[in-house]
Amino acid sequence: MDKEKKAYLEKQAVEVRKCIFRAIGAAGQGHIGGCLSVADLTTALYFHILNVDPENPRMEGRDRVVLSKGHAGPALYATLALKGYFPVEELDTLNQPHTNLPSHCDMTKTPGIDMTAGSLGQGLACAVGIAKAAKMCGGKEYIYAVIGDGESQEGSIWEASMAAAHYKLDNLIVFLDYNKLQIDGPVAEVMSLGDPAEKWKAFGFKVFEADGHNVEAIVDTVAEAKKEQDGRPVMIVLHTVKGKGVSFVEAAGVGNHSMPLSAEQVAAAVAELDGEVK
Repeated sequence: MDKEKKAYLEKQAVEVRKCIFRAIGAAGQGHIGGCLSVADLTTALYFHILNVDPENPRMEGRDRVVLSKGHAGPALYATLALKGYFPVEELDTLNQPHTNLPSHCDMTKTPGIDMTAGSLGQGLACAVGIAKAAKMCGGKEYIYAVIGDGESQEGSIWEASMAAAHYKLDNLIVFLDYNKLQIDGPVAEVMSLGDPAEKWKAFGFKVFEADGHNVEAIVDTVAEAKKEQDGRPVMIVLHTVKGKGVSFVEAAGVGNHSMPLSAEQVAAAVAELDGEVK
């Protein structure tokens, strides 16, 4: 990736974070930590990797994204708005009555949402079904799923993983947002995943690891994952920090899973983020 493209993506990631604060700030409270931890991923996907068209959200043969960790809906909304799926001003309606931007994504309401976010653990199974359907229809699109580490304590994640390997869904790329925190505390204390890379290898996945806050590393890892389609689905373990990008959110630790945001905090976050733009 050339320097100009990398700088562009890094700037877009900052804008995504600012829009996350705009949306959650308007709502008054929300899942800011898990949104910030996937902001670089959603940026890399929508501004470089995906074959999508904001002017035609239901384009035949488009790549699909399934956000299984539904708490991060505002991160996806922020990215979609900046990509041009709907006006950025709509972010101010997050979780309000009659909004098209409910707290968790709804494919019947929001342009660009490919699958509604249900209970944690369900999204990966949906992505497996979409990938299987694409294979059956001879499609060339890729299906991307984003799951959480706390979410990976759900048995349905592992049932879906078995199915993905059994059906040889090498058009499925799963990202684990490995920020190591969940609502009740550190993942290692609540229910340890052990070594997630080794677990998904044992389930028949082709596994990669990357810095989830390095857009270039994300792009390069996806490209590497696509080089050989050998029948194995792909897992990319992204090492992330919950609340990444804004110091007071990072410092809140487990408390940033869902936290209130004042207008003053939103302004401080935006100022800090603007200072990060090179």
